[in-house]
Order: sequence, then structure tokens, then C-alpha cells
Amino acid sequence: MKKIALFFLLVSLDISILQAQNYQVSLLTCDPGEELYSAFGHSAVRVKDILSGRDLVFNYGTFDFNTPNFYLKFSRGKLDYMLSVSTYQQFIDHYTYLEREVREQVLDLNPEQTARAVKFLRENYQPENRFYRYDFFYDNCATRIRDLFEVVLGDQLEWKDPGGIEEKTFRTLIDEYVYPLPWADLGIDLALGSVIDQNAKEREKQFLPDYMEAAFSRAEIVGDGPTRPLVKKQQTVLKLPPVKIPGSIFNPYVLFWLVAIIFIIITYIGFKKKRLYIGFDLALFGILSIIGIVVFLLWFFTEHTATKYNWNLLWAFPVHGCLLYGLTQKYPAQWVRKYLLFALILADAAIVFWIMGWQSFHPSILPLILVVILRTNYLYYNLERLKAAGRNVMVK
Repeated sequence: MKKIALFFLLVSLDISILQAQNYQVSLLTCDPGEELYSAFGHSAVRVKDILSGRDLVFNYGTFDFNTPNFYLKFSRGKLDYMLSVSTYQQFIDHYTYLEREVREQVLDLNPEQTARAVKFLRENYQPENRFYRYDFFYDNCATRIRDLFEVVLGDQLEWKDPGGIEEKTFRTLIDEYVYPLPWADLGIDLALGSVIDQNAKEREKQFLPDYMEAAFSRAEIVGDGPTRPLVKKQQTVLKLPPVKIPGSIFNPYVLFWLVAIIFIIITYIGFKKKRLYIGFDLALFGILSIIGIVVFLLWFFTEHTATKYNWNLLWAFPVHGCLLYGLTQKYPAQWVRKYLLFALILADAAIVFWIMGWQSFHPSILPLILVVILRTNYLYYNLERLKAAGRNVMVK
């Protein structure tokens, strides 16, 4: 029944398109949630028939969980998002349940502009048009709405960018939202490459709903009479406190510094007792190899644009797994020492890349890089000597 009702509502939009003066078009902006997928907020378009009371929300941020190979397509960047339509009340009920605030900006469009906006949305909702290839930075639920009004208004839309503002990279913009989620923040910084360390232009910042809301509040419509603000009224339609995410001592900062301290202690003890304690290195380089393989696959075997040129590979190198074989040999081959030196140089290069600003790594990985530098140094200078001397090597 709901689908039938939506069908007739959409038909009514089509029939009444020439009576656009009856419609009110608004931008809806929703506060961030506590899960990663909702941490950046959300945007949608509201179209209200003032005379009849019919009220719809057009939402570019939906996808079909029943899509074949859903998770594989998602990981490879091949998942299509779609434009969906619900009633305004359904939309508000949903965000009431999620306990996330919703704000509305009523747009000051003339009848012709309103008609073009309604027609654009109706055509986008056609089955052959409603799906699109999602890109977090350049083609998402917010940028689709920005592009809609740039098409509808053309040169009549002027973004009034503020002057003298601090430049921000795409990574910095993301960090503003995921900082309360340290593990998610780490995962994003591991997965996304140096391409997101470039400064974002003001228009590009609109991939984030909050920034698009601010841009709409500054924008003006020109050329169809006196210049006027794009937004004629702004209000909170669902007032709720911001979602609070509780902190936890179990975070990558604490864990990785604890790991570093453990490696410093076992290296000191090993130096005093003339032992290697290779078991710790097998665990370390095995985990780094797995991370490196994931980073490598995201870079070279997906369609994600933001995972390219990811220099986390310098410290989490996929081939580090070869040390699991080389270090356990009673008489290590010459390539093992050469590879340890190679791994040391890579870790040092990661520090250089970080300092030079070629890629910003997650701060919590600093102790891991220092551990790689420490252990490759120690093993390079002591591996052959201690094994040749017949010392006990503890492998855990």
C-alpha cells in the first residue's frame, strides 16, 4: 500500500509540474550518528505541495542490501547507490528513532526554478536513472543534491565562499567526524591514500552534509530580479541533542604504544641475554604483511579513487610475510639480512614521507613504525651472530 501511495504521489508531482508555485523545495540536513556509515551526517531534498499537503523526501543515500555479491561490490567500489522516495513523515520517524537532529532550509526558488527541480528529481527517480556509482568524496548523497541545484539554477547560483578560512585537506575534513571513533579513524587512514591529502576547495567540501548546509546558507540567486539568498527560511524540524559517543581506553593509541613498550623491553632483555626472541617478530611481520596485502588490493584492484598512492605500504609491506620463513631457519640465508635492511629503509622512508607531508599517516601507527625500525636494526646486526653461536632462540 505504501508503494502504491508513493506512486500516486509521484504521478501527482508530474501532473502538477506546471503549477510549481504550489511547491516548496527544501534541503534537509541530518546530524551525524554513532556508527561509521552515519558518522558524516546525511542530506535529502524535501518537496512539499503547500495546497494539498502532499509531502515527499528524495534521498540519494540508499542502497539495496539484496544486491548480488553486495559486500564484494562494496569493497571493490562497484556498489551502486540509488535515489529513493519516502513521505516526509516516514523520514522524520526514522530519524526520531535514530535520535538524530534534522534541520530544514527552505529554498527561495521562483516557479520556473521550482518546476525544473521537481522535473529533475522525477526524472532521476525513473528506474533507468535512479542508480549511480557511489564515490564518497565526489558523488554521494550530498554532492548529488549540490549538482542538482547547480543544474537547475545554472549561472544564477553563486556560492559565496567565505574569505580567510583555514585550508583543509580531505583527510582533515574526515578526521573532524571520525575522531570520536578511533578504530574507524585508523581504518580509514590505513585504507585511503595520499590523494586525500590535497586541500579541498570550498565546493568540494560539500561532500559533507554540514559543509553543504553552510554553503547553502551563504549562497545567492542572481539574474532573475534582485539578488536574494538561496535560503529564505531555516529551521530545526527535529530538535535533538548531538549523539554522544563514549570514549574507551581500548583504542589504537594505547594498544600500539603498549606493543612498542613490550618490544623495547624484549629487545633490551634479548641484548643482555644474547637472545633474539624471534617469536615476537614473526607475529609483528605477519600482521604487517596482512595489512599490506589489504592496502595493496585496495590500491590496485578496486575502483575506489581514494585508495590510490597509499604509502602505508612503506611500513606495512605485503612481502614482510617472507620473514616468517626466513627467520625460522636454523642458518638464515643471506637474503634475510638484506631484506631486514630493505624493511628498515622502507620504515625510515615512511617517516620521511610523513614529515614532508606527502601523506599523513594515522598518529597511532608511529609506535609501530618505530618498532619496525628497532627490530630490523637489532635482527640485522645480531641474527647470524647469535644463531651461529648456538644460542637459544625462543620462538613463541
